[in-house]
Amino acid sequence: MSLLTLLVMSIGLAMDAFAVSVSNGMCVAKMRLKQALIFAFAFGLAQGIMPCIGWLAGQVFASYIQQIDHWVALILLSFIGVKMIVETIKELRNPKEECPAGGISAKTIFIQAVATSIDALAVGVSLAAMNVDIIYAAAMIAGVTFVICLAGAYLGKSVGRLLKDKAEIFGGVVLILLGIKIFIEDVFFS
Repeated sequence: MSLLTLLVMSIGLAMDAFAVSVSNGMCVAKMRLKQALIFAFAFGLAQGIMPCIGWLAGQVFASYIQQIDHWVALILLSFIGVKMIVETIKELRNPKEECPAGGISAKTIFIQAVATSIDALAVGVSLAAMNVDIIYAAAMIAGVTFVICLAGAYLGKSVGRLLKDKAEIFGGVVLILLGIKIFIEDVFFS
């Protein structure tokens, strides 16, 4: 997998965490660097760990799925992308109260980080099928997520409502397009 493809995939995976960081930023009265760093670290760490777990699971089944790895990547990335888009559309139709009454607790941040990184777990399975260096990939995913979520926490206060939903739809489209790209490269150019 090329550096550019990995970077684009990392950005796509980070979009749901970015959207939650934007929401969190909207809920904090005055965003301080420490709070933004906590959000970014939690999301980056979870996004970095989950592909490793998925990769380990994928290694167990790698010999079985190597012949169809392009299909696995296409199906998983497309499924995740469509899921992100559908969930965003549902949320637009039925908006929920976004800010918890007592502020954003450590438990809430942990739950958000795990929930937004489930996609990265499935991507880890795809990465195992493609023999990608998981340490490098996980570091890239974690780093990109950290930077994007740090920005999202600050942006949440000023332009949060404009960015949040568009980011998740963009992330979903990116993941679908990556699945198609991997499929086409593997089927027609390998």
